[in-house]
Amino acid sequence: MTLLLQTLIFGCLIGGVYALMSSGFTLIFGVMDVINLAQGCLLITGAYLSWWMWQRTGLDPLLLGVLSSAALYGIGWLLYKGVVARVQRVDPGLTLVATFAVAVAGEGVIALVFGTSDRSATPSYFNTSFHLGSLSVPKAQLYACIGALVVLGGLYALLRGTFLGRAIRACASSRGGAELVGIDVERAMAQMFALGAATTGFGGAALSVLYQFLPDSQDIWIGRVLCVVVLGGLGSLPGALAGAVVLGLGEALTSTYWDVRWTTAVPYMLILAILLLRPQGLFGITLRREGARA
Repeated sequence: MTLLLQTLIFGCLIGGVYALMSSGFTLIFGVMDVINLAQGCLLITGAYLSWWMWQRTGLDPLLLGVLSSAALYGIGWLLYKGVVARVQRVDPGLTLVATFAVAVAGEGVIALVFGTSDRSATPSYFNTSFHLGSLSVPKAQLYACIGALVVLGGLYALLRGTFLGRAIRACASSRGGAELVGIDVERAMAQMFALGAATTGFGGAALSVLYQFLPDSQDIWIGRVLCVVVLGGLGSLPGALAGAVVLGLGEALTSTYWDVRWTTAVPYMLILAILLLRPQGLFGITLRREGARA
């Protein structure tokens, strides 16, 4: 029983981090109908930025995720203006190809700038835990999960309580209607895409502490992100949280009770299962745009 509880705790903590990593992807789809295949590349970029700043300052890499988020916000804004908006005006369907091309090009740039060796940030609490009786709560996973939930809470508050959030939700409901009431739809879309990219700043910082990473690690992480959003339902922020917890628990249970080598296959097995059994995702089609309307 202790081993099971330990595994469930670990899976839930990792699931909280996965939720943040996937939130930008699902929000961008929910508002813009854009499947951003560059999300994995943005996550790895955030990881490298946090690792690089940690190497030079010695500050906590999770705290440095705030700076990484600011940098990724700018990158996201440039990516939207320079690529996504231009391609959408020609053919909205080509955004899938365009973001995939950005991911491939970004991987090459990261390799040129940072090299191709394994990297990871190892703060002082990296291999330490809190102890609750016979249970251990790893500090790195706990801090990363708490930070992820704080960022998700801030994102939710922004969407619910600010003019920008209301503008984004209006655009998700009807772009034509939003224009009629005076909302600058193009600006709102750029801000939404940039915010979606900014979530990968802290997500990448958490990744840098919890895992080793390489430039081509984006292939693994875009698989996990896609698993989360397919599980929860495309465009659903609550669904992304539920899907992330399911994925985290699935990986933790697989590595504990089966074989750690199978954990990388868990996201793809879950995608196959959900597509066969419930193609609309756990939260169903009625919540498809809940992330933007929350």
